[in-house]
Amino acid sequence: MLEKFFKLNENHTTVRTEVIAGITTFMAMAYILAVNPTMLGDTGMNRDAVLMATCLASFVGTMAMALMANYPFALAPGMGLNAYFAYTVCGAMGYSWQIALLAVFVEGIIFIVLSLTSVREAIFDAIPSTLKKGVSAGIGLFIAFIGLQGAHIVVANPSTLVSYVAFAENWHTEGICAVLALVGLMLTAILYIKGVKGSILIGILSTWVLGMLSQAAGIYRADPENGFYSLYPSMALTDFSALGTTFGQCFKADFSNVNIFNFIVILLSFLFVDMFDTIGTLIGVSSKAGMLDQDEKLPRIRPALLADAIATSAGAVLGTSTTTTFVESSAGVGEGARTGLASVVTGLLFLAAIFFAPIFTAVPGFATAPALIFVGFLMVTSIVKIDFEDLTESIPAYLCLLAMPLLYSISEGIAMGVISYVIINLVCGKGKKITPLMYVLAVLFVCKYIFL
Repeated sequence: MLEKFFKLNENHTTVRTEVIAGITTFMAMAYILAVNPTMLGDTGMNRDAVLMATCLASFVGTMAMALMANYPFALAPGMGLNAYFAYTVCGAMGYSWQIALLAVFVEGIIFIVLSLTSVREAIFDAIPSTLKKGVSAGIGLFIAFIGLQGAHIVVANPSTLVSYVAFAENWHTEGICAVLALVGLMLTAILYIKGVKGSILIGILSTWVLGMLSQAAGIYRADPENGFYSLYPSMALTDFSALGTTFGQCFKADFSNVNIFNFIVILLSFLFVDMFDTIGTLIGVSSKAGMLDQDEKLPRIRPALLADAIATSAGAVLGTSTTTTFVESSAGVGEGARTGLASVVTGLLFLAAIFFAPIFTAVPGFATAPALIFVGFLMVTSIVKIDFEDLTESIPAYLCLLAMPLLYSISEGIAMGVISYVIINLVCGKGKKITPLMYVLAVLFVCKYIFL
């Protein structure tokens, strides 16, 4: 039955590979169960409710992706989008979280329409092959950067913006976390080179176990005020009644003090970031997995985009920020995931997380960091497929991959790539290879920077 539905043999995979990959993807994404409630909780939302909404929205979106598109892509409330939701819309702009949820819901409805009318599919297909390779490499650098931060190897620096951690200065918190992450990275790399199945997942779990042993020995010390929590899983029960405080609240938003123009700006911001984050993730992960066809197009992209759109609206109703395709899906792809069966496993784990949330939220950032850093390496290898002899192709790809980690955004990287591709090729007399839709995208991105 599984073979018939998911076409495992056709995709050169097995049930065991898909299950391990699905677990790996979930473990790489599990940090969202701790981060999202914390961030959205700053808006006044009930954190237990946000946790359950996060689990349910991730389950709905990931299962939709598995059953509608048969792809190993997992969905969850997006990092960056939740920060915009909490600290820009509800913070700096002063709107209620109900208004923000309504904007996310409307965004999802618009995306459903765009997905059904093939607009998003056309945008995906219009992006040149060289930019798709640049996107894949850029996402590799981006998720590696996320991993380095999660491990506290890379930290903020007032002079240089970022720097490496002072190991000895904060040895019992940042220092030991960074060391454990580096040990986990070496373990993951060695196991992968030796062809050990599940090497990325083994790296995550082994790093976590080493962390717990370090805490037991007094080397690691919990410091909740600074974001360093106990590494031991808790068996506390989830308060299911809390979900009622966020469920359906997007339909009860008070518009009496809302400027309609500002609401449209909020909506367009969510639209731009979500659309191109999703497209960028699909390009990067599917390119690395070898899922693009000979024309650099992704088969079954319409149901994949539709699943993403449905998840966004469903998440808003449940009570969470924009649910989108997660770049950490590449961790599962790195383990060999090629079908929706891996997504089914990931989705079911998100559902189970409602009941065992304290266990999953105990997985620390430094334990998932080795997976992200190593998968970043696997994705950045697509850079060798870029034709560096043709500067009109390679320079836009370079700007795209450079912008993603440095601007901390997949969508901004795509924007830089699209704008530079159009300008460079047009000025250099190669305008014939620019599709009409690429011109439209370039103009829209420029307008975004001017007006949004």
